[in-house]
Amino acid sequence: MNIGNKIRELRKQQGITQEQLAESIGISFQAVSKWENNIALPDITLAPTLASYFGVSMDELFDFNIKRIEYAVKGITEKAYKYRESDPAESKRILEEGLKMYPENDILLNNLLYVMDYSAKPDEIIAIANKLIEKTTQGEVKYDALRFLAYAYKAKGDLESAEAAIEQIPEIYFTKLTEKAYLLSGKAKFEAAQKQKWISFENLLQMMWKLAEYYEESGKIDKAMAETKKALNLIPIIENMQFDTYVKFLSKQIERLKNRL
Repeated sequence: MNIGNKIRELRKQQGITQEQLAESIGISFQAVSKWENNIALPDITLAPTLASYFGVSMDELFDFNIKRIEYAVKGITEKAYKYRESDPAESKRILEEGLKMYPENDILLNNLLYVMDYSAKPDEIIAIANKLIEKTTQGEVKYDALRFLAYAYKAKGDLESAEAAIEQIPEIYFTKLTEKAYLLSGKAKFEAAQKQKWISFENLLQMMWKLAEYYEESGKIDKAMAETKKALNLIPIIENMQFDTYVKFLSKQIERLKNRL
């Protein structure tokens, strides 16, 4: 028995209308009708909700359909990705065709955001992004949607909403200051870019020193010396007194390494 027939069977067994089911799980009754008539399949993210609603296990409800849907969606996204850069319109068409079969699928909607013109149709981007933010259980999809939401709001001239969207993204995914530098203008752009420049530069110095440490630990003193000198020579590029401590530290390390050559 396929998933659509299974949902119809469970719904009728429990005396539930399509409208009642739809309202309970937050979708349209038309979507339920499409499932039951095998026109479309439920989004796999709805599996736990549907199973809980009917009081059955996901295995009983979906049987092997979840893996089949995942496999099909993977195929659609891979096909669409081939055209993302060379022919965005074709990539968009492929994804939209996929969404007819798998309505509101998180992965397909997320990929669709990449080939939509947020400057030309920001409201469509906002609608899709908000839908993903509200319903997805996948962190990367949510934070990707927030980023696109910010750019769509920027296209509409709503920089306050754009910044609010960026603020919801954890630093591990996208650097907020970097996104603000792209999104904002005037003094706010300058401050974000300046702060991020200092942070990025400090991280660069630290990682160059870590490379030097690795070379020294590996007995490659000449490479350790070269990496440390490169880091030291970069510092004058950035006009910020906070890096004076790095000058002293790196200079001291160079002298120490000289004694090991």
